[in-house]
Amino acid sequence: MWFFGSKGASGFSSRSTAEEVTHGVDGTGLTAVVTGASSGIGVETARVLALRGVHVVMAVRNTGSGAKVQEDIINQVPGAKVEVMELDLSSMESVRKFASEYNSSGRPLNLLINNAGIMACPFMLSKDNIELQFATNHLGHFLLTNLLLDTMKNTSRESKRGGRIVNVSSAAHRYPYKEGIRFDTINDKSSYNTMLAYGQSKLSNVLHANELAKQLKEDRVNITANSLHPGVITTNLMRHHSFINDFCRRIDAGIVQAVGKYVLKSVPQGAATTCYVALHPQVAEVTGEYFQDSNIGKPTSLAKDSDLAKKLWDFSMNLTKSR
Repeated sequence: MWFFGSKGASGFSSRSTAEEVTHGVDGTGLTAVVTGASSGIGVETARVLALRGVHVVMAVRNTGSGAKVQEDIINQVPGAKVEVMELDLSSMESVRKFASEYNSSGRPLNLLINNAGIMACPFMLSKDNIELQFATNHLGHFLLTNLLLDTMKNTSRESKRGGRIVNVSSAAHRYPYKEGIRFDTINDKSSYNTMLAYGQSKLSNVLHANELAKQLKEDRVNITANSLHPGVITTNLMRHHSFINDFCRRIDAGIVQAVGKYVLKSVPQGAATTCYVALHPQVAEVTGEYFQDSNIGKPTSLAKDSDLAKKLWDFSMNLTKSR
């Protein structure tokens, strides 16, 4: 199990850091878009990719916070190529604006890291009147990926280097509604449960990557699509999770620290699997897989349901086209 830190087939474990899993990997000449790169594991992902020579475009909702992270990365990694662009994944208008600006800029795109997310927030609707977790965690990334895909295809063809799409899911993909995704009641406040809705959105990340991988393979496009669980990390993603926050406030901080080192990952450890899947040569030809602790993991049967993945794809296409 991951808390023992045992190494898997890749040679890495839950205790491996993002720097360790990319040691010796040269990302020079690659360009990556990383969503949610202004906080949590997104910051470390952007930093380590830049450290390995990747030109990183930080796609963030708060450009002020993004600019501070950009400055920090450049100070830590002299010569780093890091840019900041505004992107609000809960708004389809913002996603389309970002994609249009990116595609018209002439930048190549080798890596798309769909990292941003929100967790267990109270029931809210997005600007497009869609439940906020589903809109932000899945639908915004679904639309963004589709809009950037032609640029990725062109980059892969011209550079003769395979592209990679990485969806950051979570273990919560194991705990959505019984039917997996409630297509007909996503916006139903009366039946809303914060964690079940979060699980639904994270399951969607895995299903999206699987269906995308299938389509790219059928079209013989040299781009892979995979999903992953980064591990349990204490970041501001949990700011809406009252149970966890109340628990941590009520018990001794020393106990939290002592237990946490066996239960929780550090941010560098949390970003490891993302950086591994994005850069490591071991993953170059791997597609349609779910990773955990920088190794191929085992998702649930729902996450491997190809019919559910296709249904989600069609549902998402209809939603993004209608708004």
